[in-house]
Amino acid sequence: MGMQNNAKKPHVLIFPFPGQGHINPMLQFAKRLHSKGVKATLVPTVFLSKSSFFNSSASIDLCTISDGFDEGGFEQADTPYAYLSTFWNVGPKSLAALIKKLRHTAHPVDALVYDTMLPWALDVAKQFGILSAAFFTQSCAVNNVYYHVYKGHLQLPLRGSHVSLPAMPPLHVSELPSFVAIYGLHRAWLDVLVDQFSNIDEADWVFFNHFYELEPEVVDWMSKFWNVMTVGPTIPFIYLDQRLENDKHYGMNMFKPNVTACMSWLSGKPKDSVVYVSFGSIASLGIEQMEEIAWALKDRNGYFLWVVRETEKAKLPHNYIKETSHKGLVVTWCPQLEVLSHESVGCFLTHCGFNSTLEALSLGVPMLALPQWTDQCTNAKYIEDVWRIGIRARPDEKGIVRKETIIRCIKELLTEVGKNREGIKKNSIKWKNLAKKAVDEGGKSDQNVDEFIAKLI
Repeated sequence: MGMQNNAKKPHVLIFPFPGQGHINPMLQFAKRLHSKGVKATLVPTVFLSKSSFFNSSASIDLCTISDGFDEGGFEQADTPYAYLSTFWNVGPKSLAALIKKLRHTAHPVDALVYDTMLPWALDVAKQFGILSAAFFTQSCAVNNVYYHVYKGHLQLPLRGSHVSLPAMPPLHVSELPSFVAIYGLHRAWLDVLVDQFSNIDEADWVFFNHFYELEPEVVDWMSKFWNVMTVGPTIPFIYLDQRLENDKHYGMNMFKPNVTACMSWLSGKPKDSVVYVSFGSIASLGIEQMEEIAWALKDRNGYFLWVVRETEKAKLPHNYIKETSHKGLVVTWCPQLEVLSHESVGCFLTHCGFNSTLEALSLGVPMLALPQWTDQCTNAKYIEDVWRIGIRARPDEKGIVRKETIIRCIKELLTEVGKNREGIKKNSIKWKNLAKKAVDEGGKSDQNVDEFIAKLI
């Protein structure tokens, strides 16, 4: 679907929560709108725009708003509560001022696509009479859990070891989002995630960043309440339908990736021989868990590429990088999509953040799940038992996944001959093909985006 050259382009503001896992899918959604003739403007915070590496090949405009911490962002605040309460006070006024300013340009705002973690943005959209779409960056299953907490159907603290919710498999407490499973843990973030539903009934659309076949039961159940549309997976075009051949990266990084080092190192490695390890932009491992992973990767004597953020490097064993350089490469950040799409990568040892999960699933890479917190334990459950595209490495009674367990799981995914490995590989290919079909021309996600645009014209 494309717009006529002489027609006025609809203008959509895309407003993500200021975190890498929120920016990536929403910026990619903006690029997909742009490819269909819509003017899309990303709205980061002032600090994020100054501190991130931005390079969008899709000509996405940037307009900033203030979160009240223009010089330091989240780190400038003393506590999560301090950051969130200030953002909730300053943000609505700043967003309203932006929309008002754009009213007097050639491209006034027609619709606001807002991150559900910023529900007050919907109130601002209603204030100006513009259309609104809530955008969830976590899975339907995870948000179904938070929805039932919001409605009071799931009482906290939990009683019992299992939870049964509509359209989902029974979940052990250890498979629930950590903020729900351990009541009182990071209470500020639980409040934000539950509050996503405070006004969502007023949104014109509710978008999910995945494709229908991934969670059909939950999508159908939620569609009873809202105008739900699956619009993903929102990853760069070149990895899916290739309608934009130069769209290889998301375009905005909070960390600078070591592109040349990573891709040069992968070049020439045998097919499916490399274990790629990354725990995302936020998760922080304890020293003991870090050491268990380090010794597992070293002792199995196979190839590995490990992303260890600069703030985490001190947790590595002494002289580890030098001692493992014949088989491994440790970098502070990498171009994850390029790495996952490389034929030498055989499995992904992941924290199970939803973006990472969706990327691996869309590129057909089996996963070794080692979840840490927030939505990751629920994602790990789906990776292993619902989508069957990986296995979860189980912790011991101290909550630590030991090196022997990690080695055994890697062996099961990479080299062990058997029905489990064959099934995981077969399912990985199946989901990869379904992801491509969803966003290709005429696919369900592609149709949903077209339907959204049609309402703006």
